Amino acid sequence: MSNRAVVGTQWGDEGKGKIVDILTEAADIVARFSGGANAGHTVVIGDQKFILHLIPTGILHPDKICVIGNGVVVDLEELFCELDELKKRKIKFQDRLLISKNAHLVMPYHKVIERLEEETRAKDKIAPTGRGIGPAYKDKIARHGLRVMDIFDQDLFKRRVEWNLQTKDGFLKKLSKKEAVSLKKESLDVSKFKRRVKPFVADTSLFLNKAIKEGKSILFEGAQGALLDIDFGTYPFCTSSNTTIGGVCTGLGVPFTCIDEVIGVTKAYTTRVGTGPLPTEQKNAVGELLQKRGNEFGATTGRPRRCGWLDLVILKYSFRINGINKIALTKLDVLDAFDKIKICVGYKYKNKLITDFTSDLNILENCKPVYEELPGWQKETHGIRDFKDLPDKAKKYLDYITEKLETPIFLISTGTKRDQTIFL
Repeated sequence: MSNRAVVGTQWGDEGKGKIVDILTEAADIVARFSGGANAGHTVVIGDQKFILHLIPTGILHPDKICVIGNGVVVDLEELFCELDELKKRKIKFQDRLLISKNAHLVMPYHKVIERLEEETRAKDKIAPTGRGIGPAYKDKIARHGLRVMDIFDQDLFKRRVEWNLQTKDGFLKKLSKKEAVSLKKESLDVSKFKRRVKPFVADTSLFLNKAIKEGKSILFEGAQGALLDIDFGTYPFCTSSNTTIGGVCTGLGVPFTCIDEVIGVTKAYTTRVGTGPLPTEQKNAVGELLQKRGNEFGATTGRPRRCGWLDLVILKYSFRINGINKIALTKLDVLDAFDKIKICVGYKYKNKLITDFTSDLNILENCKPVYEELPGWQKETHGIRDFKDLPDKAKKYLDYITEKLETPIFLISTGTKRDQTIFL
């Protein structure tokens, strides 16, 4: 049995939820390694739609074990909202969900601080999700954070909460006295979840390494995308964790030698939510049509996504740093309406052609994309399940991508449902 990692290759929102859901069939365990409730993985099963923010997508399969690793920041209120919703929808999760005792908590004051910080940024806003993810990771790195295990030591928990509120007074002093008192109470009240969370808490690194030795198959589920990685993304317009392949090891406590295959989920065009560079963005009828046909609105925030043509510059970079073995291409059917389809192969900046990605924001925000143009197919591909039924021009588009990225496509998504998929 093989262990596969699924990562996003763009700015997130590539459709990883559906891909993980499909690949879960061949896995014993699904393990989430980074991010927090800022993720939004959407899965459509029949006429039911599930949106998961913290819990691994594998929970929708009744015989799979799901793991939330130490690299994830956990909002306990959000976690139990998700679990309560799953319970209402007859999804059983008892004895199937493990949460790392070393995972850090997202506290109520993290959300308040994220909002207050963003207000001070003026023109340099980064448009976070408002879920407190950045401040939670900041506390983790500064060694101010609270871990899941800390909730069981009431004295330690209370002392750390009070100390954190004092050290964050620079921002929190903007609150009224009533708001500050309420925030302290709300933060201390997080300890009320300790009885509910206790059955799920485990040494997940130990559990996963034992599973590896026993020959069980693990699916490592990523969140967001490579261009949002804190080290390799479009900093500072990125998330606060490692969304790339290295996050599997540090976010779960497993060795890199256990990863047999890295699957890159890639949308047939490019989107990003919030601020930051997007060289192929189409602020015109093309972008509007992509947004409408792709239903490009965030699963977590509902914010509209900015849309543009496929960008091979960022994809070659993403494939290089992740070691992508196979491509899962999503939303091919969104392109059905176009008579011509453009693909970015480079950036023009000050009369120089750039074909390798740069993290220099000045270049990314002021370059002009260099395109190659392919004919559109203008035929319905939505719901097609067999490669031979695709229009010839759609096949040529796929062949072009495979050739340029020197990586095979093994799965094509032609709709939101599980069975609207082509396997190659």
